[in-house]
Amino acid sequence: MTATAPVRFDWQYAWDLLPQLGSALLVTLAATVLGMVIAIVLGLVLAVGRRSPVRALSMPVGLLIEFVRSTPLLVQMYFLFYALPLTGVSLSPLATGVLALGLHYASYCAEVYRAGLESVPRGQPEAALALNMSPWRALTRIVLPQALPPIVPALGNYLIAMLKDTPMLSAITVVELLQQSKVIGAATFRYTEPLTLIGVIFLVLSLLAARAVAMLERHFARRDQRGAARAPTPSTSSAGTPS
Repeated sequence: MTATAPVRFDWQYAWDLLPQLGSALLVTLAATVLGMVIAIVLGLVLAVGRRSPVRALSMPVGLLIEFVRSTPLLVQMYFLFYALPLTGVSLSPLATGVLALGLHYASYCAEVYRAGLESVPRGQPEAALALNMSPWRALTRIVLPQALPPIVPALGNYLIAMLKDTPMLSAITVVELLQQSKVIGAATFRYTEPLTLIGVIFLVLSLLAARAVAMLERHFARRDQRGAARAPTPSTSSAGTPS
């Protein structure tokens, strides 16, 4: 009985696979960016709703957030993929996956937003309302500029986590990086090279995203320093001389 020769990693073959992963990479990037846009916008809406003094609004929003956070993303993705057509809503697999990613991470972003909003002294939005500012204007002009800088790192972490969750889209037939590597492997019976490539791609993308978040943090820090430097300092009154 002759022993089979071990299969060696073919670097040239791996290099030649890069063009085949190009379209799948674009799908992965699009799903991440669009999903994060949904998560950021919807997360803010959920955070404001959860902090509402109206219990008829805050309680259902809180229950929705806890439900989404307590169920797996893959289950939510399958549910939307099979349940939406039953309601007459027809979305492509990619759109369904983006929606699932956005809804799932919106529940986490909502908690981050809530912590940021609660870090702003309550007297500031109250003073803005007393000056006849609308609630929306007070939120966008007074509260958010102070609440956003501290939560940038957490939002950046969720962006990276969403990027690493995009391979789940392959479960609903979206041809992203993982699905494309499986297609290549099934055709050539060589899975090591394409899987190694997508691992490296995800590593590079995660490092770039972390770098971008760090740059954004430094931008906010410099802005705060400039604002502190421009802030007026209390003038010291000259002491009077005794007569």
